[in-house]
Amino acid sequence: METNGLDCHDNRGECMLLYMKDRNQSEQIRSEPLCSLKESAPPKLCNGSTEEWNSMNGCGKSDSENEKSESKEEKVDEESVENKKETSVEESEGKVESPEDVYYVHDAGLTIKIVSPGAEPFEIQVSSSEIVQELHQLLMEREDTCHRTCFSLQLDGVILDNFSELKSVAGLKDGSVIKLVEEQYTCREARIHVKHVRDLLKPSDWADAYGGTECASLSFLNAVSGGDLSGKKRVVDCTPPDCIMPGTSNSLLLTQIHPQNKEQKPISCLKVLAASGWNPPPGHRKLHGDLMYLLIVTLEDKTCHITASPRGFYLNRSTMEVFDPLPAHTNNFLSHSLIELLNQISPAFRKSFAQLQKRRMSRHPFERVATPYQVYSWVSPTIPHHMDAIRAEEAFSSKLGYEEHIPGQTRDWNEELQSTRELPRSTLPERLLRERAIFKVHSDFVSAATRGAVAVIDGNIMAINPGESHKMQMFIWSNIFFSLGFDVRDHYKELGGDAAAHVAPRNDLQGVAAYSTIDLEGLYTLGTVVVDYRGYRVTAQSIIPGILEREQDQSVVYGSIDFGKTVVTNKKYLELLKKAGPRLKVFPHYVLNEKDEMVELCSSVECKGIIGNDGRHYILDLLRTFPPDVNFLKDLDIELTEDVREMGYPLEHPHKLCCLRQELVDAFVESRYMTFIKVAAYHLQKFGFKAQVLEEPKSEVPTEDLQKSENESQLDGETKEIDDEAVGSPIKTVEFVENITKSPEKGEESNTLTAIRNASNSVCSLSATEFDLRFNPDVFSPSVKHAEPEEVVEVIPKSEGSKDEGDEKPTEVQRTKKYPSIATQIRLNREACDYLLLLQIPTFVRDITASNGSTFFGPNALLMDGASFSVAMHMRGINIRYLGRIVHLLLEKEQLSEGESRIVVLPTQNGLNNGNASATTSVGENLPHFMTTIAIMELISRSAKHIFNPYIQVHNVDVMNQSLAISHFLNCMFMVGSPVVPPAYSDELFPASRPRGPRNKSRQNKGKYPIANGSSTGTEWTQLTAATLWEQIKKDISSYYGFTFPENVEDSLDTILQTYGIQRISLLRSFCLKTGIQVMLKEYQFNRGASSAKSTNTFNQEDILNVFPIVKHIDPKASDAYTFLATAQNKMAAGFFREGYELLSEALNLLNNVYGAMHPDIALCLRSLARLNYVMGEHADAMAYQQKALFMAERLLGVDHPITILEYTHLSLYCFANNQVTTALKLLYRARYLSLLVCGENHPHVALLDSNIGLILHAVGEYELSLKFLEKALELNKKYFGGRSLKTAVGHHLVARTQSCIGDFRSALMNERETYSIYKEQLGDKHEKTQEASDCLQHLTQQAVVLQRKINDMAHGKGLPPIQIQPPSMGSVLDMLNLINGILFMQISQQDIENFKAELELRAREMSPNQQQSK
Repeated sequence: METNGLDCHDNRGECMLLYMKDRNQSEQIRSEPLCSLKESAPPKLCNGSTEEWNSMNGCGKSDSENEKSESKEEKVDEESVENKKETSVEESEGKVESPEDVYYVHDAGLTIKIVSPGAEPFEIQVSSSEIVQELHQLLMEREDTCHRTCFSLQLDGVILDNFSELKSVAGLKDGSVIKLVEEQYTCREARIHVKHVRDLLKPSDWADAYGGTECASLSFLNAVSGGDLSGKKRVVDCTPPDCIMPGTSNSLLLTQIHPQNKEQKPISCLKVLAASGWNPPPGHRKLHGDLMYLLIVTLEDKTCHITASPRGFYLNRSTMEVFDPLPAHTNNFLSHSLIELLNQISPAFRKSFAQLQKRRMSRHPFERVATPYQVYSWVSPTIPHHMDAIRAEEAFSSKLGYEEHIPGQTRDWNEELQSTRELPRSTLPERLLRERAIFKVHSDFVSAATRGAVAVIDGNIMAINPGESHKMQMFIWSNIFFSLGFDVRDHYKELGGDAAAHVAPRNDLQGVAAYSTIDLEGLYTLGTVVVDYRGYRVTAQSIIPGILEREQDQSVVYGSIDFGKTVVTNKKYLELLKKAGPRLKVFPHYVLNEKDEMVELCSSVECKGIIGNDGRHYILDLLRTFPPDVNFLKDLDIELTEDVREMGYPLEHPHKLCCLRQELVDAFVESRYMTFIKVAAYHLQKFGFKAQVLEEPKSEVPTEDLQKSENESQLDGETKEIDDEAVGSPIKTVEFVENITKSPEKGEESNTLTAIRNASNSVCSLSATEFDLRFNPDVFSPSVKHAEPEEVVEVIPKSEGSKDEGDEKPTEVQRTKKYPSIATQIRLNREACDYLLLLQIPTFVRDITASNGSTFFGPNALLMDGASFSVAMHMRGINIRYLGRIVHLLLEKEQLSEGESRIVVLPTQNGLNNGNASATTSVGENLPHFMTTIAIMELISRSAKHIFNPYIQVHNVDVMNQSLAISHFLNCMFMVGSPVVPPAYSDELFPASRPRGPRNKSRQNKGKYPIANGSSTGTEWTQLTAATLWEQIKKDISSYYGFTFPENVEDSLDTILQTYGIQRISLLRSFCLKTGIQVMLKEYQFNRGASSAKSTNTFNQEDILNVFPIVKHIDPKASDAYTFLATAQNKMAAGFFREGYELLSEALNLLNNVYGAMHPDIALCLRSLARLNYVMGEHADAMAYQQKALFMAERLLGVDHPITILEYTHLSLYCFANNQVTTALKLLYRARYLSLLVCGENHPHVALLDSNIGLILHAVGEYELSLKFLEKALELNKKYFGGRSLKTAVGHHLVARTQSCIGDFRSALMNERETYSIYKEQLGDKHEKTQEASDCLQHLTQQAVVLQRKINDMAHGKGLPPIQIQPPSMGSVLDMLNLINGILFMQISQQDIENFKAELELRAREMSPNQQQSK
């Protein structure tokens, strides 16, 4: 959507940055939550209004919410203010910002009246800091002015400058009247207007979302809940779908993943809207003002030819055969807007357009706002393809690669990316402006790079080296450089060939992300996007100015272009990289060049430094930023520890570019740092310096623990977890390090240095006199010659605390230190790899299989599928190649805990289970731990992707047979019960049936039906079978992940799936998400056994609808917002809900300023606000916030993402608290369905869902249904939490209560006795829960006696009266729901809370003077 204000763009991007700066200056940080239009510019909506944008950001929800916002604006708690001051620390300056820098006085909100031609005047609220351009955009999105694009805004006859702030407009005040004045069109403005009208006339269907275009994505919350969560409906319909009932997961229906909306039928306004064939206007008509001609065919089949002129649009006299551009005789309907013209000439258009606008405005704004990155769906119904001439013109016009708002010009992506990073960042508002600009440009770059990568593979871009083979070709499109992931010119021959070339872009992207996070001023990285599409890996990078004008060896001033054979260095690069080195744990090291000269580097030799023509210092090829992983470098002569060798390491990997993750390096260094402190403290105590260790007795380190720590830390590979409590608080730890590293007294010098040397040696520090753990990334590079100087001079900045009072800046000091030997560097690297294998991975496995059954791994992670499992591994610094080791440990844990009999092969029940696993109903007895199921499913799907990528490439599969080849691969992978029918060619260019005749005649006609380009090339894929595919998958799992399945289950994929409880539908979802395949939304019969009347394949080529790109890129962060968010979480954990609420609102404000309307982190913040509102008793506000969080999760992550399931679960609780019982049940049914689709019933989160469902069904009197869900929940709780856990006790109680309601008192008594037994064992006899269980037992016993008497009376001829059941109150049900969902309310009076806070404040004031004296 373009406006007049964008004419200033040029190919250098400078005007764009000026525009972004002006735009963002109006969106500076405020000190209250984002709750009105005046606080941020509205995002791009189809036809949004001010009121909608207010509702998107929490304004106008309730009077109580507005009152809370006003009270927060008037007064902020002192402790919260103090906390905010602490969080606004400027890192680059090393000082705390003043309050004036952090808190800006709110700009006065203005209410202005807009007068528009043909519409009633209306009022809007704006902020005086907004620019006029934002007002333009708002009016183009408002319902009654959306059809206007070419206009100016005038105040008292003076045209307002688009880039001026409203507060700078002379005469503008509250109540001012601004007129919308129609301006004359130019050719460009006319084209913009036509495109805008075409966007407005798009049917309100799902075509863009299913097609993965226009940043549209799916959301089904309204379809699931039946409309807005207004609370007006009181009809309780609680019947669950049959396919989600407990024990029926094998009959799961895929089609319910996308519930049908009642208003899905598209609304058509016109039959044809196209550029006329009479374009362009001839010269003599240009002199009359003709800009362009349009062809319109209305719903009444009336053909109209329309002229666009400077004054507007009118009907002309042309026909399809005759060109007559003069205005029509009777009435030319001259209108400034094309919509107004169409309303006059077509009554059907007027009616349909009004309906379309009404439908669009009825949708929630979060359903319409564009997402920052494109989200794709792995399933889709058949979407009808409508004729759209404007769309066709856009697809095939000559502007391919040009931005729509800069006609004829390409964007200089490198200049834009680097210029945004050069924006000032000394104050919080400047950082917000800078981070917003970085995020906006980055998201645009990712979108352009993705389009370019798809165009490269589709053959729409010509290579810059067309004479080379296909794998060696490179491309430039829209100022972006594209290369394929193949080993060109044997560059990676010694590192693994194509396998190394395929993984190098991913490693490079991780290096780019690391340096971007550091954000060092003066050091620049390239914009990098890695795209996997149709089996190819494409790397898209911004172009360094001038790099194409000279040879590579002339450009590189730092690093090596031949993996270390020739090496050069540069003083400026060393200075910059040494600043980044400590953060990345990169050690400055020395290598020998081709002349045997010693060269210093502070990165790997592959890292290249190039000074562009713009004078910037760029670094690229960061594929070895982090230490190499010796566990996968088999050819090296490195002696690993015995424990590691017993595991089978080192393993031979397909490539030699295996590196450790940054998270692992940080965790390893932190662990060794704590060990260093303990060992040094122990030796100082040993030498009689106990007073120097820690002042307080409680923080002293026991001698036995230190001795044990010292002994264990000297082993190869640290295997002991460090307890922070043994050393004391982090502040005291820092003070201790400063004390022992300062120059001691002469008498104490030898003992102190000895303690430090012992501690340094125990942790393999590179320095004998201090803690120094940094890694040499070239330590195992085969072509690098290492140099070992005896001493080196290190230049370090003098710390601020040690500056003289008169110094203005920190000075640099030089010191001479001994250079560590290569053997020491190798030892350190090896110990980091040992730490990963011996501590990090076992700890990870222990945590994910803990008896507490926790499925959460971090603030935004619910482990339910392979993607979330991989994220959890990465959070711990574990590479995906260790997935085989994790599966091995999980299976070992299964066998040790339950015995080998636990994992058995489940029989297939005559194909009735549709090929899915879990054929039995007893989940707890037959299936392994849910983490084992998820890990093995991820292992199989990743290896299948490795096989699929080369399988589907163009040189293997002809382009015309892509869908057939993909369907054949899916059949070989997923079909069971009958052999896969070989693919039959159905060439669309030839008849389906060949002419019959003699056999020799058929042979003569054989050449008339070519398979691929007239030859048999590209038909190898047809030889794939289910058996050969499984063999390839097993081979890849063994070679890539180092894992082999047990012999008794490795015969076939079907056996593996049944043994480990993996559903085929879940595996299909995982595989499609990894490869980008989109399949048709229908029911697939995977088991084609005896039940199938005809032997047919599960998938056919019509089931393959599309293949989408899989995009990897860095994720720019809003640094200040995360500081507020982390502080808010700490406040809430400490019980300061009010302060936490204010900080969360502040974080939401910052996130909206940086990211706009939609981002996963905004969803996380909204979820936290919803939970906090719920805890504080604001149930309506909690539901409103959670609804927004759920919309974002569906739109940004996917409708079946685990986080989406979590959001559904939370929203159902808040709906029930607002007396919306039916909606709560629908949301829970949806969450259970998605859980069954993603991972099946064998998951503890399903137990939580079933407990919620059963409890609510019990509340509405559906006892039979309730009992089924509660029994399933109890079964899962016993499995994952233990038979004697408190969760199991609650489950027994719920089941007993439901059984008593249906008259089964015998079973109820048994379950309640279990509850009483568990409470008595866990909590004691006198605990209130134990007493409640005892009372319940007595009540049930009395009820059972009464029932027995009535039965006896019936035996004597008396009738049996109905059982009297007292339904529970909604309050008691809500209390039990809170308990199940982990929300506990402490019964504390307000006076107790105030006393507690006062005591904490008193303690804080008492501690402050002591801390100041110690400092």
